[in-house]
Amino acid sequence: MSSTTYGPADPGLSDSPARFVMRKLPHITVLFWVLKLVATTLGETGGDLLAQTMHVGYLISTLIFLALFLVAVVFQLKARHFHPAIFWTVIALTSTAGTTLSDLMNRTGGVGYTGGALILTTGLAIVFAIWWRSGQTLDVENIATFRGELLYWVAILFSNSLGTSSGDYLANDLGLGFRGSAVILSGIMLVLLAAHYFTRINGMVLFWIAFVLTRPLGASVGDFLSKPHDRSGLNWGTSWTSAALVAILVGLIAYQTVHVRRHPLDPLPAPVHRRTGEPQQPNGALVTRAS
Repeated sequence: MSSTTYGPADPGLSDSPARFVMRKLPHITVLFWVLKLVATTLGETGGDLLAQTMHVGYLISTLIFLALFLVAVVFQLKARHFHPAIFWTVIALTSTAGTTLSDLMNRTGGVGYTGGALILTTGLAIVFAIWWRSGQTLDVENIATFRGELLYWVAILFSNSLGTSSGDYLANDLGLGFRGSAVILSGIMLVLLAAHYFTRINGMVLFWIAFVLTRPLGASVGDFLSKPHDRSGLNWGTSWTSAALVAILVGLIAYQTVHVRRHPLDPLPAPVHRRTGEPQQPNGALVTRAS
C-alpha cells in the first residue's frame, strides 16, 4: 500500500517510513523536447510582440516578463507534484524574459551579441558552479529539494537568455540568416542525439547543451515565421505567429496532462546530499509505502 502526505516533511527522514517524494519535473522524452521547442519559439515571438510590435520597449518588457516569471515560479516551487500547465508556463516565461533581457543587453545596452553571449555564459557557469558545490543532484529528472529546483530554474533562465544571444550572433554577426541558423542548429542537435546513444559523454552535459541550443533554434524558427519577406521570413507577423504557437502549446500541455493522469510519474527516493549522503528536506508530496 501507499499513501501521499501533503504536510511538512519530517527532517529525520532516516527514521521515517516516508522514503519517496512525488516528482515535480518531467521525464526527458521526445514530448519534452517538442514542448521545449514550441515554448522557446513562442518566447521569441512573444517577446518581440510586446517589445517591438506593441512598442513597449525592451526594458519595460523585461520587467513585465520577469515579474510574471517570479509569480509563476513561486507556484511551481510550492506545487507538491508535477503540473504540466505550471511547469510549461514557467518555461515559456523564461523564454520571453530571456528574449527581452538579451535584446536589452545586446541592443539597448550596446553590449553586442558576442559580448552578451559571453556575459550570459559566465553567469550560467557561475550557476552551475554553485549548483555543484551545493551538493544537490545534477540529474534534472531526480531533483526533489527546494534548493535544487531553485537552482534548476535559475539555470534555465540564464540558458534561455544565452540561447537568444547565441541565435542572434549566428543569424546576424555570422550572416547565416534565420534558415541557415536553423539548419546548422538542427544538425548540432542530431549530433548531440547521436552522442547520447553512441558515446559515454555525461548525459547532463548533453542535456544542458541541447537545452541552450533549442533556444536559438526556436528563435530562428520564430523569426523565420514572423519576420517580413525582405528579412527572409514568411511575414506571418508576431501576433499571428504567437497565437498559433499558444494554440499548439496549450494542445500539447493538455495531452501531457491527460497522459500523466492516466500514467502517473513514479515517485523519487527521498533526497540526500550528493556528497555526504545526509537526508535532505524534500520539496514535493511525500509518499509512504507500507508492506
